[in-house]
Amino acid sequence: MISLKDQIGHLIELDRAPKRIVSLVPSQTELLHDLGLGSSVVGITKFCIHPRNWKKSKSIIGGTKNVHHDKIASLKPDLIIANKEENTKEDVKKLQEYYPVYTSDIFTIPESFVMMNDLGLIFNKQEEASSLIKAIEHSFKTIRKSKNKTVAYLIWQNPIMLAGKRTFIQSMLELGGFKNILASTESRYPEVSLEQLKKLNPDYLLLSSEPFPFKPKHKSELEKRTGIPSILVDGEMFSWYGSRMLKFSNYLDNLTLRQ
Repeated sequence: MISLKDQIGHLIELDRAPKRIVSLVPSQTELLHDLGLGSSVVGITKFCIHPRNWKKSKSIIGGTKNVHHDKIASLKPDLIIANKEENTKEDVKKLQEYYPVYTSDIFTIPESFVMMNDLGLIFNKQEEASSLIKAIEHSFKTIRKSKNKTVAYLIWQNPIMLAGKRTFIQSMLELGGFKNILASTESRYPEVSLEQLKKLNPDYLLLSSEPFPFKPKHKSELEKRTGIPSILVDGEMFSWYGSRMLKFSNYLDNLTLRQ
């Protein structure tokens, strides 16, 4: 018997380790693969791009915000993986009526490790989860931190939206030694005008690849209009709270070279 509360306080009780898993969270889909659960995952979202071959071999149940409940029902899952921020409250509540649902709620790196340990317990993969966490913690010790550069981390173009306090992005920025210019704002994802962005005057604008896919043309335009140096960054490295964190140290090394 497996019994635990997920990160929103919802009790999950299972007779055995799940064998038919539907994941609604891209970063946790990758984690399931890295825990050796590939044969048990039957459904994923269209945004679950890692591992790449799963888009062809697994059933696609819609997006993270527009889940197709009929497709999920046809898969007969014995566990669904969700996230409070990425999935809608309505979808999670409806799914909880029919299936066990583990919902993560992650703002910090320690909270991501709690989620990994929980999934390790649920799937009888405690040793694998523990080894992964230790490897991530070891990799974090090798990070060459930025020299306290101030940054504004853009997640959307129109309107301009930034990552603020109590976001996982903020935790990863701090880990990398960056000083988030909006770390003390009330809003988690504040909107700012171009003029406000210029007044904030960070050392760098970090332009994320997701959810808005910033491209070189956006970088050139923002640099021209603000006069602030901009860097295109891989959003997965700053916002995916799973096994992708293992790649963060090496990514920052290469990012530093580009600066």
